[in-house]
Amino acid sequence: MTARFAAIRILAVLSVLLGTNYVVWRWLDSINWAAWWIAVPLVIAETYSLIDTWFFCLTMWRARERPGPASPPQGTVDVLITTYNEPIELVMETALAAQRIAYPHETWILDDGGRADVERAAREAGIGYLTRSDDWTGKPRHAKAGNLNNALFQTDGEFLLILDADQIPDPLILHRTLGYFADDPEVALVQTPQWFSNVDEADPLGSQAPLFYGPIQQGKDGWNAAFFCGSNAVLRREALMQLGIVGYVRDIATSTKRALRVAESLISREARRADDAALAAELVGLRTAIRSARDDIAAGSPIADATFAVRDAVDRAARSLVADDVAAMRSDLEIIASVPIERDAELDGVVVDEVRLDRLATAELSPLGAVEAVRGLLDALRIDRGHEAQPLQPLATISVTEDMATAMHLHALGWRSVYHHEILARGLAPEDLRTMLTQRLRWAQGTLQVMLRDNPLVKRGLSAGQRLMYFATMWSYLSGFTAVVYLAAPVIYLVFGVMPVTAWSVDFFARFLPYFLVNQALFLVVARGMRTWRGQQYSLALFPVWIRACCTALANVWFGRSLSFAVTRKDGRDPRGVPWREIWPQLTAMAVLAVGLILGLVRLGIGTADGTGTLVNTAWVLYDLVVLSVIIQAARYRGPAATPVDTTPEGAA
Repeated sequence: MTARFAAIRILAVLSVLLGTNYVVWRWLDSINWAAWWIAVPLVIAETYSLIDTWFFCLTMWRARERPGPASPPQGTVDVLITTYNEPIELVMETALAAQRIAYPHETWILDDGGRADVERAAREAGIGYLTRSDDWTGKPRHAKAGNLNNALFQTDGEFLLILDADQIPDPLILHRTLGYFADDPEVALVQTPQWFSNVDEADPLGSQAPLFYGPIQQGKDGWNAAFFCGSNAVLRREALMQLGIVGYVRDIATSTKRALRVAESLISREARRADDAALAAELVGLRTAIRSARDDIAAGSPIADATFAVRDAVDRAARSLVADDVAAMRSDLEIIASVPIERDAELDGVVVDEVRLDRLATAELSPLGAVEAVRGLLDALRIDRGHEAQPLQPLATISVTEDMATAMHLHALGWRSVYHHEILARGLAPEDLRTMLTQRLRWAQGTLQVMLRDNPLVKRGLSAGQRLMYFATMWSYLSGFTAVVYLAAPVIYLVFGVMPVTAWSVDFFARFLPYFLVNQALFLVVARGMRTWRGQQYSLALFPVWIRACCTALANVWFGRSLSFAVTRKDGRDPRGVPWREIWPQLTAMAVLAVGLILGLVRLGIGTADGTGTLVNTAWVLYDLVVLSVIIQAARYRGPAATPVDTTPEGAA
């Protein structure tokens, strides 16, 4: 164990102990219940921050710095470059650089824009070109995830290097990463950093994220939870195909169980209501077949075998009932025609409308109508057609952040991942605030959507460490609500003299200051000279983005809506200028903080404010203003032109 790693562990333990001591004291002894409306939100916000500290310390506890693979590169490779509407020059620059990768491979442009000029340029350069048709919305289904899934069935390399359209690969990228797959046959993913060539030293948009593409990913790697970030990664085709098959089987099994449950309810009710003994016997026989199929599936029998008897029983029942009063069926037609099981939905799998399914279970149907409804449910599932009816979806489509969701599913199946901390591709970051805000909103919405739809804390197959590592990333996007409290509390004190704590006493400082100082020391040691201040600023300054992402993700999951995939523009600055409508909350917060600071100093000057409290909250307000000032810098920022990218082997960092 190195001295730095030992120092990280010592500081992590101290940070957790001191932070827990401070927050417990805050809950037990320092809440000003007379001002509970601000005191309680503040202590909840501090508790959230403490949990965030726990997650960070846990992440860094097993941080892993890999020297590189021990085995030489081996295996066949397809390099897949995803694009939708990026400039053709940019796409071809990346494709030609990919073509020059030293290790033998096939290069493919995956063009979801279906552009003839891109296809022509690719063919002329000897580069593979793949596209796909639009869905009913006029856009390709499932955006980038759907694009990659489509390519998986049209290529055949054992490994896939995935690149965004702007990520220029180093010629040695495969030499530096493929060996990990030979070192460990259970490795499904090797992720490398994303680094941007058009970001200057100031980096006012916070694009480089050196803390994440470094210590944090290395920490997750120690828990076998380093995840796919969408580009600059190599994946094992076998693992993805297994993921697609397992997902398909689970999808069909779950939907079949639900359909058979409703079918049994329908037929049982009609059997009880039947006046004719022969009719009742026929329906009881069908119910028995359905119940037997449910038991067989629960016992692990193949779905197609278990439901074959149900289909046969449905056919027999229908033949015996068809001679009954046809007029009684007419009222059933509308209900039967709209079977509440679909495939053309966001999840790209069998999707069951629970509300309509429950409505069908209680609908007033004739006996033959009930039998035909059962047939309709089975036909909607298309159990007997297999993969022709439902193409496999190896990359997850439950969210616009298909990368994290896919990695989590791979880990749940027992596959391993590697984070290789070496810059092996160079891309283009957003060059204006509007584009950056759109990008961050998409990341946050997609991550929270995964948390709501497939929470890692309860996901089968993940280890305890993996559950916490994934949840820690998702947890961080909930910080927008705590930011509002941290911005409001000092202003409320300075303007109105309302204290969220019982007193600014020695007890407070004796607990808070050690916790704060040790926490900052931990960040300094972890960062090891890296510039992480921008990341700390944006974790607070983007609070409206995080709040909007939470509300949108929750609403979309609740109402079953899909998130739109916004492609980050790669053709320079957005011509619309500063997005004032998007940053008015931050500007308003800065104005309120400034007014609060002035009024607080005035109150101190006229003797109506406590000196210690005013000093503490003045420092707090000044810190908030410094943090939020990054929004002003970002609004004024005019990104530099992209610097030339060195793609020679010596260019690898």
